[in-house]
Amino acid sequence: METRSKGFNTKLVHAGDFEDSYGSAVTPIYQTSTFKFRDAKHGADCFAGIDPGYIYTRIGNPTINALEEKLAELENGYRGIAFSSGMSAVNAVYMAILGKDLHIITTDAMYGPSRAVLEKYYVNFGVQFDCIDTSEIKNIEQAIKPNTRLLYIETPTNPTMALTDIRRASELAHKHGILLCVDNTFCSPYLQKPLDLGADIVLHSVTKFINGHADVVGGALIAKDEEVYKKLRQTMVYMGSNMDPHQAYLVIRGVKTLALRMERSEKNAMKVAKFLESHPKVEWVKYPGLPSHPQHELAKAQMSGFGAMISFELKGGYTAGETLMNNVKLSLLAVSLGGVESLIQHPASMTHAAISKKDREAAGITDGLVRMSVGIEDCQDIIDDLKQALDKI
Repeated sequence: METRSKGFNTKLVHAGDFEDSYGSAVTPIYQTSTFKFRDAKHGADCFAGIDPGYIYTRIGNPTINALEEKLAELENGYRGIAFSSGMSAVNAVYMAILGKDLHIITTDAMYGPSRAVLEKYYVNFGVQFDCIDTSEIKNIEQAIKPNTRLLYIETPTNPTMALTDIRRASELAHKHGILLCVDNTFCSPYLQKPLDLGADIVLHSVTKFINGHADVVGGALIAKDEEVYKKLRQTMVYMGSNMDPHQAYLVIRGVKTLALRMERSEKNAMKVAKFLESHPKVEWVKYPGLPSHPQHELAKAQMSGFGAMISFELKGGYTAGETLMNNVKLSLLAVSLGGVESLIQHPASMTHAAISKKDREAAGITDGLVRMSVGIEDCQDIIDDLKQALDKI
């Protein structure tokens, strides 16, 4: 069934599906490393690209391809590529576009490892980078150099919940011949479609909201056009960072309920954010759905909802953050996000501990900052758990 013209929920359930010889109702797991050719000519045609048939699972696999097609349709992109992890997808973008003496501009408060890999490894190969506050478009304009090839942004940022205007960023990037990649993990295509706003590449850690059940690690890229897609695809194949067919099967199963999960989590998140904003031991709350968020109007303009991610600052700083972490009972003290269960973490001592205190604070990641991924539990239970833990501070 053609699904490109169908609604979002129909795409979640049916996009990428294909009919096998048995009439399977769900996409089967093609757990095979290699594929048999009909004859020598068929093999030659496959390797030459004349026949789109499957050769080897690192290069392509029916189960993985079904997921790639589904994600591409959800993001209104040309084609998708599934990876073994979110960081595999990040590295594929860097490797496909950057090189010696080329320059990348990134969001400063980005996912810690996405920044750390630039600082620790890509600099060794001559890649230049600047990490800036991309929520201010003038900062991007001032950071552009003649050798800039990639603008890589997160919006909302992890974990500070700052937003970047995707449309304005894309217009500026394209004016200078720069590709724009948007990490859309926090929103998922349910809430935000960067390609529609001008981005060239969308990145996801499908470990998070897309899979939604905290049982799979994976990543994905969706390209807006064929040329960029081919560069990214070839990089994945040569890196050997393909997703496994069983991973793909689980993500296909998980993504079918994305809209239902996001609706419930977002409803809970708004109530939790309002509770935190009124609590005397909380300095401030950053949630795009609150009028107090400095970019609330931008959130309403480029997102179709406000999501399930909240960050807030405790008045007691680092010690208060540790106390809260050690006393929550329902909310799981864990990294990652986007599952059906509520997760909470303290970036200064956890996900961003590898980044220097100076760089952390420059990016707005303060000692008392707490990040929360709100799940689908009964909302009052989530709030009661936070209340009893805050009382311990």
